[in-house]
Amino acid sequence: MTPVSLPIRQVKCPVCAGPSVYAPSNPFRPFCSERCKNIDLGAWANEEFRLPEDAPPDDQPYGDPRRQ
Repeated sequence: MTPVSLPIRQVKCPVCAGPSVYAPSNPFRPFCSERCKNIDLGAWANEEFRLPEDAPPDDQPYGDPRRQ
């Protein structure tokens, strides 16, 4: 019995948008290279990826008490 070969899946690299092999043979997946992986890691370390903060205004730290 011969093993079935699956087609090679390619995705866009999240950093450079170039082709990236999405398979166990690519240790940097979903990135295309170690360079792109390190660029993304550096962006996380510099806190460039953030969720918007929903903080109340300073003068109303807990919101309007009349609306609770």
